[in-house]
Amino acid sequence: MSAKDNAPVYLVKGSDEVALAEHVRALVARLIGPGQLIGVDSFTGDEYGIGELVIAASTVSMFGDRLIVARNLGRFASGELSGLVGYLASPSPDTTLVLVWEKGLGSGARLERVPKKLSDAIAAAGGEIQDASIPGGKGRAMWVDDQIDDSGVRLSRAARARIIEQLGDDVNRLDGILRVLSATFADAEIQVDDLEPFLGEAGSVPPWELTDAMDKGQVQVAMGNLRRMMVGGERHPLQIMASLRTHFERMLRLDGADVRNEKEAAALLGMKGSTFPAKKALAQSQKLGPDRLRRAFHLLSEADADLRGRGGQPPEVVMETLVARLTTLAARRATR
Repeated sequence: MSAKDNAPVYLVKGSDEVALAEHVRALVARLIGPGQLIGVDSFTGDEYGIGELVIAASTVSMFGDRLIVARNLGRFASGELSGLVGYLASPSPDTTLVLVWEKGLGSGARLERVPKKLSDAIAAAGGEIQDASIPGGKGRAMWVDDQIDDSGVRLSRAARARIIEQLGDDVNRLDGILRVLSATFADAEIQVDDLEPFLGEAGSVPPWELTDAMDKGQVQVAMGNLRRMMVGGERHPLQIMASLRTHFERMLRLDGADVRNEKEAAALLGMKGSTFPAKKALAQSQKLGPDRLRRAFHLLSEADADLRGRGGQPPEVVMETLVARLTTLAARRATR
């Protein structure tokens, strides 16, 4: 593929390191194309400077079109990117740049937002900014489906659902699982029973999956989600406790308030954007009622003290007992 057929620059960003690396790998493979003779240079780590990158991009190659991949670009401060911004004002027609916005390799490295002046320069040059972030909620399942489609691995509908269920939030394991399945099963359609040896432990789930199950009174589901958060997600019990406190504090603030709809509830709770969380909190506050909410906060306070060493129980047992009791509170409607 000729550099003239590409955008002059691509910037790839994303919060998940594994998804980001896979996105860059696929982008580079697409830009090179099958059987294309194109020079590829790579800058990575904490040693190279922006000046070196700009010189490489500006230098006429003896071997025709050139692809330059610059990783760990997020380690540079905004002021250090001036040379790159200047290059993008008149980029080389024979060079395609792939800029990977990720933090440096050193300990304590931080990742700031992409500077506006760099984003503007990329847009003015006709480049692209690609977001490799993995979506949350239902979008995560759709993302997993897309990755399976792109991999060429043939999975039955039930097998697809089983992978999504098992991985939960831990989707950075997906690429490795698909590679092993591809090597093991070739073109055969894979069924649920075929998957089990390759799935490993269940991945974590987001906090809202735990609280949703609790609000619905689904004890077994809530307990399963709690264990996945503590084991698969390695979340500390005090982190989960903080999420539960926030969840019930919203209900308590709405209990007895002069709130008639989700917009008023969101305003009272100080929520921005979607009003859906406020809608759920309002409905659950009305369902539990003041007596059950007081009971919930008593249980939360007792469990918090136990987590901090009062009772000597293992933290996992404290959390399992708490979640079971809070979920039972929601299993039937309160009577006012």
